[in-house]
Amino acid sequence: MAEIKKKFTSELFEAVLEVEETQDGLRLDQFLMDYLASFSRQQIKKKIKAGQVQIHNRPYPHKASVKVYEGEKITVSTPRGELEDEYWRGEKLELQLVPEIIYEDQNIVAISKPAYMTTHPTGKRLFNCATVFLENKYGKTMHSIHRLDRETSGALLLGKTPKAAQKCGELFEKEKVHKCYFFMANKKQQNEFPIVANERLGQEDDFIPRLYVHCYDEDSDQGKKAKTTFLKVEENDRYLLGLAFPKTGRQHQIRAHAAHYGLPLVGDKLYNGDPSVFGRFKDGIATEEDHDLMELSRHSLHAMALLIAYPNESDALLLEAGLPGDFIPWIQKNFPDVSVEALLLKIDTLIKDFFQVGQNP
Repeated sequence: MAEIKKKFTSELFEAVLEVEETQDGLRLDQFLMDYLASFSRQQIKKKIKAGQVQIHNRPYPHKASVKVYEGEKITVSTPRGELEDEYWRGEKLELQLVPEIIYEDQNIVAISKPAYMTTHPTGKRLFNCATVFLENKYGKTMHSIHRLDRETSGALLLGKTPKAAQKCGELFEKEKVHKCYFFMANKKQQNEFPIVANERLGQEDDFIPRLYVHCYDEDSDQGKKAKTTFLKVEENDRYLLGLAFPKTGRQHQIRAHAAHYGLPLVGDKLYNGDPSVFGRFKDGIATEEDHDLMELSRHSLHAMALLIAYPNESDALLLEAGLPGDFIPWIQKNFPDVSVEALLLKIDTLIKDFFQVGQNP
């Protein structure tokens, strides 16, 4: 099928699809299954019955069994509703829906992305997205340059023009952007810092869940090369507060490398030592013990800073995002002798020393 038009508002997403030759004669629910891949067949049938699917120039609501024909246009509407609600211990979380803008010019904008906001629409997550928020704000198409996982908060850069997005994207691809993440980890072993993790990273088809990223020796022929440097900020007997500087940009790189060195992130449902925890949270059947193990509703990873050679190769722009509000109570509880102000000062010093601010990335 071809998506020929789409429209976002803060409460409704509409997409206009065109039936292609290979889809001629399909049932309506079958036609929609590819486009709504994250929806079950029953959820698709409910959308059709609710009148959220309209075949142009035909009366609706339609039946799921009605056939569609080549060239017909179909509007699929998805109201915000409860699709993107997040829960912790049975209670709905109060999400931050408005990101802080930390830098802006005529070509790019940098935000401090809140946790649970996606970079761009995907699957059922259509509204609480960085690109959607900014497109509604500016009334123009926004272009993602890099991405952060949904639960990861922090500095995110987007382009206001295709040219700016391409230029900055090439810097990320060429590893000419310095990145720093703050994390909070459980201590499963003692380490000497700095840690330089060079383990290769990759997924295995027969492992459940499939999105789990495995670490392999640096000289292995499995996975892809990856490099992360870890610095210690504070520690006690149970926990460590640290900074991660990823050189490469592999999926789950920091989380997988940290867990490999006995530092699984607080709140990480995937790399805590028992991947089945992830499945129970995903299926909405997590136990009290699972919640107690996680401590936080999301993995404790925050993009603190980006240093990028922008607007030109001879200059560098430092983008910094302060600590997220949901981390602070946990830090105050588990590191009562460390003030947030002193912690931020120490983090800032470590970042600038590592980045050597004033030099090109």
